[in-house]
Amino acid sequence: MFGSLFITHQFKLFKAKIPILDRYILSELFVPFIFGMGLFTTLSVSIGVVFDLVRRLTSSQLTLSQALQMLLLRLPEFIGLSIPMSVLLATLIVYSRLVSDSESIALQAGGVSIYRLFFPSLMASLLMVGMCFFVNDFVAPEANYQATAILDRALNRTRPNYQQSNIIYPEYQKERDSLGKNRNVLTFLFYAREFDGQNMKKLTIFDRSEKNVSQIITGDRAIWNEDLQSWNFFDGVIYTIERNGTYSNVDRFATKTIPLSKTPWNLALRGRKYTYMNIVQAREYLEVLRLGGDPKSIRKLEVNVQERISLPFVCIIFAAVGGAIGLQPQNKGKATSFGICIILIFGYYLFSFITGSMGVWGVLSPFMAAWLPNFIGLGAGGLLLFKQTLV
Repeated sequence: MFGSLFITHQFKLFKAKIPILDRYILSELFVPFIFGMGLFTTLSVSIGVVFDLVRRLTSSQLTLSQALQMLLLRLPEFIGLSIPMSVLLATLIVYSRLVSDSESIALQAGGVSIYRLFFPSLMASLLMVGMCFFVNDFVAPEANYQATAILDRALNRTRPNYQQSNIIYPEYQKERDSLGKNRNVLTFLFYAREFDGQNMKKLTIFDRSEKNVSQIITGDRAIWNEDLQSWNFFDGVIYTIERNGTYSNVDRFATKTIPLSKTPWNLALRGRKYTYMNIVQAREYLEVLRLGGDPKSIRKLEVNVQERISLPFVCIIFAAVGGAIGLQPQNKGKATSFGICIILIFGYYLFSFITGSMGVWGVLSPFMAAWLPNFIGLGAGGLLLFKQTLV
């Protein structure tokens, strides 16, 4: 009893410290934000999940219980996407209403600046950044992985936590060509046809890391020796090739310890796709890839990691843009606000898709590919707010 009274007392003190204007605008933002969350989450789930689940239900691939579990597990992914959209819709509706009811004029006449009027939505958007980051990074990846596992069990598909076949690991080095330009040249290639979680089988390794000599190593199977930090090969052959292309040595062996990179082993044990990893796990996987992966695959993952970091901050961008546009005198009515909201969301995500593709192609750096839409959106929102102060 005393604990509940203490909590109630502390809440009243905290509430009393929040200015009336901030409490008023925050309370006004709450209802349209919840409405937007329900609307955008329902629409995105219906398009992205429900149709596929209904199809699998009618074809008896899933039971009703399994379909409901998958639906619940896929919800966090779409909730994370809906948070920034709902922030935009809420700010547009609330500030448009303040203008249409002349409340913004009255507040400014009383000495409240545009920036002070916008301050509560900025604080709320910062809170939404944290919520969006938590949902997208800590909840959605694991939930999506569990949803995929339910579907695999329903379809009798087995997916072990490691890559079972075609383990390929290349390493590249930059070399200058005859025109003096740097280019990536393959210096090491590891290939194993099968992997059972312990043994790599049917291996072929091409190694030309040494300038004057190359090696081709084949083996029936191989395992990683953690104590020696090397590979134990069984029933294989080592072909040594001179620079002129002639075989200088052929070494057949029953067992042999060969000091090669552990990275192929690490890659094979990472059976989970990076789309099911959180940012920390994706960064660890990226470090493994950087040791010698395909440059395009590395760039793709770098862009993906940066996009995951930048996405929650869209809440601030949408709050700034939504507040600035909502305070325009000509914007009146919820229908107008909703139409503007859809156009802005479509434009932002289309531009994000374009810059993300440019990052994968190497036209933009991964950082700029992910953050450029945010920088432009923040600049646009700031400029619109500044123009409002000149009116």
